[in-house]
Amino acid sequence: MSRSALAVGLMMAAVAVPAAAETVYVTLEKDNAVAVVDGIGGKRVKTAKVGLRPRGIALSRDGKQLYVAASDSHAIQILDADTLKVVGKLPGGRDPETFALSPDGKRLFVSNEDDNQLTVADIADKKILKQLPMGVEPEGVAASPDGRWVVCTSETTNMAHWIDAQTLEVADNSLVDGRPRAAAFSADSKQLWVTSEMGGNVAVFDVASRQPIKTIAFQVPGVPQEKIQPVGVKLDDAGQWAYVALGPANRVAVIDAKKLEVKDYLLVGQRVWNIAFSPDQKHLYSANGASNDISVIDLESHKVTKSIAVGHYPWGLVVAP
Repeated sequence: MSRSALAVGLMMAAVAVPAAAETVYVTLEKDNAVAVVDGIGGKRVKTAKVGLRPRGIALSRDGKQLYVAASDSHAIQILDADTLKVVGKLPGGRDPETFALSPDGKRLFVSNEDDNQLTVADIADKKILKQLPMGVEPEGVAASPDGRWVVCTSETTNMAHWIDAQTLEVADNSLVDGRPRAAAFSADSKQLWVTSEMGGNVAVFDVASRQPIKTIAFQVPGVPQEKIQPVGVKLDDAGQWAYVALGPANRVAVIDAKKLEVKDYLLVGQRVWNIAFSPDQKHLYSANGASNDISVIDLESHKVTKSIAVGHYPWGLVVAP
């Protein structure tokens, strides 16, 4: 083959390969809407109206539908992921703020802050399976990847409640520091991480014993301690890194998940609420409520690469390929 023919062939092959894409869905609490963002291109593509005060958001396991907690509409709305049209709703109890999807994609576990309870909803049948009493002001919910546990935090009771995912009964309660917000399990289901907004830290638990391993505190140079308010938390699948959104500190903490030590603080937008990985875990996105944008973090370099305006008061986000 001649050099010219080879060059043409390579050019044609390059054209045939689609560009990388990451679609970020963001709930906009004050716009009563969901924004669709091209994460790689760095621009908002579309905004669609949903119910009142949307916060928690997740993709169905097949990626075809979005579940959105419309808190003030007292429902979990189901949206077509392509058209963003509301195609149904799930019973989520009163004031559903956030939720966890079961590993098999069949159930939602929803926190109901006003009623101090956790609602378990069957997605296919669109019915409530059970409602369990929690502590005062339940907030964060996490489901272990192995299907064994669901944990719900209670902000005012300062507890993480361990629910047996099979029997749907509360099996244990763990005390944590002030105002626990979010929870996340490690990919191997061996650890649970719980952020405490007023405590300014994240507690790491051994799941087998349900006992604390370590409490990791945060101290950001130049930032008053009262502004360091941990909220969202994510752990990568490799078990190497964990990331914590620090609220009005306007930072995302980078933690060595093996050594349980803080390695860095990344400056993002204002009042960072929640964070989400891209599917390949090469990027992390943060929802910055007070600056009305999301930040994009390159996880290879641990650098913030861009900020994307999305609308008023972004709260939750999820990323699809």
